[in-house]
This record gives sequence, C-alpha cells and structure tokens, in this order.
Amino acid sequence: MRRLLLAAAFVATLHSQSLQDFEKRITEFTLSNGLHFIVMERRDAPVVSFHLHVDSGAANDPGNASSTAHMFEHMIGKGTQSLGTTNWPEEEKALKAVEDAYDRLEEERAKGRRADKAQLERLEAALKKSIDHANSFVDQNAFTREIERNGGVGFNASTALDYTNYFYSLPSNRTELWFALQSEWVAKPIFREFYKERDVVREERKQRVESSPQGKLIEALLTSAYTAHPYRNFIGWASDIENLRAKGSAEFHKTYYVPSNMCVAVVGDVDAAAIKKLAEKYFGPIPAGPLPPRLVTTEPKQEGMKRVAVTSPAQPFVAVAYHRPESTHADDAPLEVLNGVLSSGRTGILYKELVRDKKLALVADTGATFPSGKYPSLFVYFAVPNAGKTVDELEKAWDEVIERIKKSGVDEPTVKRVKTNARAGLLRALDSNSGLARAMASTYMGYGDWRKIFTDIEELEKVTPADVKRVANQYFDLTNKTVATIIPPAQGAAQ
Repeated sequence: MRRLLLAAAFVATLHSQSLQDFEKRITEFTLSNGLHFIVMERRDAPVVSFHLHVDSGAANDPGNASSTAHMFEHMIGKGTQSLGTTNWPEEEKALKAVEDAYDRLEEERAKGRRADKAQLERLEAALKKSIDHANSFVDQNAFTREIERNGGVGFNASTALDYTNYFYSLPSNRTELWFALQSEWVAKPIFREFYKERDVVREERKQRVESSPQGKLIEALLTSAYTAHPYRNFIGWASDIENLRAKGSAEFHKTYYVPSNMCVAVVGDVDAAAIKKLAEKYFGPIPAGPLPPRLVTTEPKQEGMKRVAVTSPAQPFVAVAYHRPESTHADDAPLEVLNGVLSSGRTGILYKELVRDKKLALVADTGATFPSGKYPSLFVYFAVPNAGKTVDELEKAWDEVIERIKKSGVDEPTVKRVKTNARAGLLRALDSNSGLARAMASTYMGYGDWRKIFTDIEELEKVTPADVKRVANQYFDLTNKTVATIIPPAQGAAQ
C-alpha cells in the first residue's frame, strides 16, 4: 500500500507540473496535406520511438470483406518498391498478372451452378502459377532486416476495431530511416505475398476463435449483443477472409490512409525542428485526400435480455454485457470508476466476494469498454466457475453484487482507492517513450487533443459515489443485458 501511495503522490505531483512541463517539450504541426505530428523531446537516452496511428480499423471493413483492415496491416512487413524485391519492374508485372488471373477465376465463379468445373480447375491452377511467379521476386524480410540492422527494436503493428497502429524504436541517429521507410510504404504500399498472408490471417481466426472456446464465447457475445453495428465482428468471418483480394486492400488504403486520417507521434532524443524538416521532406509530397466516410450505422436500443450458449467440453465460462455510451460520453468516467470498484485486482469486490470468500469463481473480472470505444460499446463481466460451481451461480452472484450497488452505492474510500490506482496507471503509461507516443497519437485522433491524457484524470477525480450508483442503475438493466455461456455438451443437448 505504501508503494501505491508513493506512486500516487508522485503522479499527483507529476499532474500538477507535467502538463505544463510536457507542453514545453512538445511541438505540434500539421503538414499541408493534413498529416498531424506530435513531437516530444525526451533526452534520457539516445533512442526515439515512432507511432503511426490510423483512425480506421476493423469496424471500417467493407461488406463481404471483414478483416480487410487486418490484412492491410500485414503488408507493412512486406516492404516497398525499393526494399523487399529482387527486381521491382518484373515483380510489378507479376503482381498485376496475379490480379488478372484472379479476376478471370472470379468471373467464372460468379456463374454459380453454370460454371464450368474443368475451366474452374484450369483457372485455379493458372492463379497458383501466377502467385508462385510473383513470389519468386520477394526478398524475404528485407524491410524488417533493414530496421534491425540499424538498431531498430519493437517493430510491430496492430489492428483494432477503431484504429490501426504501426510502431517501433530506433537509435536517434537513425531517425531519418523511419521517415524514409514509413513514408514510402504509406504512399505506395506493395501487396507482396498478399495471398500467403491471407492464409496467415485465416489461421489466426482458427486459433483465436474456431479452436478456442473462449474465442467462440466472445464472438457469440458480440453477435448477440450487437444486431447492426460493426462491433459485432470480433474477428473477420472465415468466408470473407478466404476471398479477400489485394485490389480490395488497395481500395481500403486509398479511402482510409489519407494524411488527414492519420497522426504520427515521435518521442525521444530528437530535435523538433529537425523532425519537422524530415516530415515535410518525406511525408509532405503525399497527396491530400478527403476524410473517409462516416460510419453511420447505429445500434438500435436493446429491448430485452438476450442469452446465447456455446457448447464445449472446455472449462465453463460466463460473460455478461450491458450496452453503454461511447468513450467521449460524460458517463465514461463514472463507468471506469465502477469498473475499478468491481475488479481492481485483489481489492475489487468481485475478487474478494466471488473468488476469495465464497470460492465461486477461479477468475472474475470486468471491462468498462468492450470491444472498443469510439462508438457505443459494452460494459462486460467475465468469470470462470470454481470446481463444483456453475455458470448460473456466477451469474446470480454477479446480479446480487450489482443490485447491491444499485441500491446502496459504494463508499467514498472505495472510490478514492480507484482514483489512486488510476493515477498510478497514468504514471506507468507515460514511463516509456513508446507508451507515451502511443497514448498521444491515439488520444489526439480520438479526442482532438493529446492533453486529454491528463484531463481524463481530472474527470475521474470529479466522480462521486453518487455518480457510480447512478450509472449502475442507468445501464445495468435487465432489458439491456446479454449473457453468453460455455456449457458442457450434455447440458447443451438438454437445452
């Protein structure tokens, strides 16, 4: 407890000084094409972290093409025209030939029952031959090798529902390398080994959903809780992934990877003026483009409790979800505090009651924002029953905890403890260059100002026990509840 209080005291001091201190060390500028840069000079070590945040993700996947955003993210490691090929002019022709061959195959497939089986086999063989020829020009891992050869670490990318991230760190004397590599890839991505990576993405779905009872549970929860909104797509659907096309990813890039829909954060041993010159040199020539279309689909109000069960011999599991507003809503802070009240480790209500005292659960946890937060999302509860206990008992125990909070609320010391933990969490998030770059880029794109990192803490500080009680009553309603469970095969057959 003493360590936590010391950390909280440090963060409180950090908060009173750091926003002004950060502002002194941060330079922001927007290129004429709309690409925004946030640069923080941090001279602790001769390294610099880069974070490119694209304000589009899986929720923006086109119809019939879920996992397009994920597929495009996989292309970052495949390189550019100048890096990753043994002969770009010939490879360019070969890649075009692949798409032409695929077009002919798709044209025959579109005939449905009228398609000529022998012709389909010939076209499939021709496509495979074209793909093999195009792949023969690939200089495997040249892009990542170049980064590692220059001391780069942490090279990675991730696709979420609302955004896509690209990030790694370099020695500060290799700063220009990032600008050269990343700008060429953003401007002219190459869909090298696209269909090989498509198989990788398909395998990811097998591992994360089809071979995972928990993955199946989450997918069942989301597809039950969401009727219309793209948040229902936990991971792309198998049939969509198997039919993704490189030209579809090219269209996705053209629509969503426009400069005004991206932000770059640079944190480390750099000079802001020098960074601006590099940004103008490498990213400035990228043409501006219109902002992507708004996602207008709104989830209709849930009018009654929903239930879904996944039958599996695996460990039983229960998930309960309630619809809640987007993360920019005023109730986000009270819901975050309620989340901390319920499941902040061993001090949370769920651990103390369901795990420690009643021994109903092996694990009991909550999440205030699931599966993402740009649009209205879910407040979720997950639990695994202890030996001899059932998912029904865990759901009943959860309901009892929530009804008690709705009726009696929570006390001030509990709310204060959650706020203390939140401050400590801020300290940890800002500790590394990479973490800070990520936080600033994503916060800028989500809220229009990186300073929201700090003002979020101010919003949490304003939350009262009455606020926590109010949001529990407002959102944790039976008509707003979705329950998903993993149950044994015998029980599933009976149901």
